[in-house]
Amino acid sequence: MKYLRIYADKSGESHFSDGVIGLEFTDFAPPAPPIKLSDYIPASRCAFTVFPVGWYGDWHPTPARQIFICFQGELEVTVSDGEKRIVDQGCIVFVEDTEGKGHITKVVSEVDVHAAVVQLQ
Repeated sequence: MKYLRIYADKSGESHFSDGVIGLEFTDFAPPAPPIKLSDYIPASRCAFTVFPVGWYGDWHPTPARQIFICFQGELEVTVSDGEKRIVDQGCIVFVEDTEGKGHITKVVSEVDVHAAVVQLQ
């Protein structure tokens, strides 16, 4: 399973990287058949959010290390090295730029963005 990562380097500049979450067949809920499952990631809380059409967040770091999972709509995210990426339905983002300049986020779809945010420990 692929994910996108936003992180800050030692000088506070933010960047993107791509990663893969490893999955292994696991007897998750016997007697149901095994499913592919990742390792668990310790989390402190989870929330659901809606970014309305036209929403724009100028430069900001993330308030906590978190996983952002987009269910609907599209965001354009710009990191401080100038790279831009589209976060859309089904995209998983590990947001870890808690220090430095942060990133810009804006809704670019014609529908609200619906997402879940899982804050990590």
